[in-house]
Amino acid sequence: MNIYTIGFSGKTAEEFFTTLRKHNVKKLIDIRLNNKSQLAGFTNIKHLPYFLKLHNIEYMYLPIFAPTKELLYSYDKKKIDWEDYEKIFLQILEKRKILEKVKIEDFDNAVLLCSEPTAEKCHRRLTAEYLKENFPEKEIKIIHL
Repeated sequence: MNIYTIGFSGKTAEEFFTTLRKHNVKKLIDIRLNNKSQLAGFTNIKHLPYFLKLHNIEYMYLPIFAPTKELLYSYDKKKIDWEDYEKIFLQILEKRKILEKVKIEDFDNAVLLCSEPTAEKCHRRLTAEYLKENFPEKEIKIIHL
């Protein structure tokens, strides 16, 4: 099973959708806290489902995988470092009982969407790794686009 991750920052719409098509992505799972921002451009919730439909890609919004406002604020204001962010984010997933609320099959050939240009310090990487760790029988391969 392949789970992809992608951030939209620094990408044109052409680069973004070409990358999704190149990897035969079937579903985009939006895990952003805020998908309504003007800064989201072509990935704004007003536009993204339409653009995805043109490429035969399903859209799903799963804010249960988004960080809290408080966690983002603490990290952005340097009140916590990345190591603390990771620990707190994983605690949030556990507290939300994520594994009881999702079907792992929904993630097959799906891409997790966030804004960060790379996955290194992004919750989409943590989410993909969390799924891989908790569903070892699925032999999940994580691919950052």
